[in-house]
Amino acid sequence: MTGEDQALKAVAQNVRRNIIEMTSKGGGPGHPGPALSCADIVTALYYKVMRIKPEEPNWADRDRLILSKGHACPVIYAVLAEKGYFPKDWIYSFRKLGGKLQGHPDMNKIPGVDMTSGSLGHGLSAGLGMAIALKLRKSPAKVYVIIGDGESQEGMIWEAAMSAPKLGADNLIAIIDYNHFQSGGVTDNILSLEPIVDKWKAFNWNVVEANGHNIEEIVNKLEIAKMNTGRPTVLIAHSTKGKGVSYMENNNAWHQKVPSAEEYSIACKELV
Repeated sequence: MTGEDQALKAVAQNVRRNIIEMTSKGGGPGHPGPALSCADIVTALYYKVMRIKPEEPNWADRDRLILSKGHACPVIYAVLAEKGYFPKDWIYSFRKLGGKLQGHPDMNKIPGVDMTSGSLGHGLSAGLGMAIALKLRKSPAKVYVIIGDGESQEGMIWEAAMSAPKLGADNLIAIIDYNHFQSGGVTDNILSLEPIVDKWKAFNWNVVEANGHNIEEIVNKLEIAKMNTGRPTVLIAHSTKGKGVSYMENNNAWHQKVPSAEEYSIACKELV
């Protein structure tokens, strides 16, 4: 592992610690499992892949990131705080009355948030609209959309997936946080997405796969996606729900739950 890889791994650990701080000390139950699942993906995007200016959050030619699985917003808040979009002590206002960091990201209140989310399934359609608008004004910006497992069962995802190649949205990159869980249980038992690679290929997308917790691999695959021309790209990121905290990993009870004082202490010791 190179020094740069080690540095990025340390950043991802900081992001995970921020997630634990928010979901343990905030004003209500967050979603630690889904947030920890994509911590390495979001770290790779903000630290190595995306064109951004934290000092100028609304820069017209910035790359956009849409967290379509908006309930996992602690991961976005964690990275935005690390990158200096807002004071780090904001994380302690998470889901508290009067605080800026709500249970879903709000682009009107939080610097660096590119889409206000709510109901699942809308992010890819919004991202497609952004991507087409950017192409029309000849901006070099890319649009990245992180999509969850259960969310991938939504019909609106597939309407956007069908439209994007037709519209030539090669500046649109979807990322599936493929941890095989949704809020109600194991996705394969509820409504399987397999064969997921074949499905996206059938919709005429360029498809790449990566270990969702190997930052170097994620970066390499996303750099390939950035060079793709003519059609959109989807990265299937194979991940683990609750990654980094032993008692949360592959334990769907932590989809939405507040750690106790003892559980908080254990998580902090593990995320060093």
